[in-house]
Amino acid sequence: MFKYVGDISKISHYIIDKFLENKNIAIDATLGNGYDTDFLSKKFTKVYSFEIQEEACKNYSERKADNVEVINDSHHLLKKYVNEPVACIMYNLGFLPGGNKEITTMSETSLNSIIEGLELLNHGGLMTICLYRGHVQGKEEESVIIPYLKELPKSKFGVMYHEFLNRSKEAPILIVIERK
Repeated sequence: MFKYVGDISKISHYIIDKFLENKNIAIDATLGNGYDTDFLSKKFTKVYSFEIQEEACKNYSERKADNVEVINDSHHLLKKYVNEPVACIMYNLGFLPGGNKEITTMSETSLNSIIEGLELLNHGGLMTICLYRGHVQGKEEESVIIPYLKELPKSKFGVMYHEFLNRSKEAPILIVIERK
């Protein structure tokens, strides 16, 4: 087992833990099974966690920490629920592990969420995007999100792209965006 070159979610956790100073408010844009929300709830004062699947929200609500607000709605509606600057936003795009693989994040709503999220991100804030491109929607998300991120002004955002070189071209990627 590799210590660094492994689970991209764990790498994103490490980056957030080590490089983010302000840990007041965070958003988990894709609750899923709740692992990112669990991580964020231990590090941040307040966590908003979005999920479209009601069952996943109910399952997580049974164990959620007091500082977590679970929102059963799409991540592209961030601004409907969050109207204050945030220090961190995490995305794990794709489908719910162990769930119905027909229910996935969609390129249009994911891109809209990222655009809104970047507007909410405070100075020095971080956004991480784990993009799973091993399925049709994942490839579509990659084809829409990557070109958008390449055009972000470098005077405002630093964007880093992490990719496995010796694995399948469908292996997941991690994108980290830091607001200047």
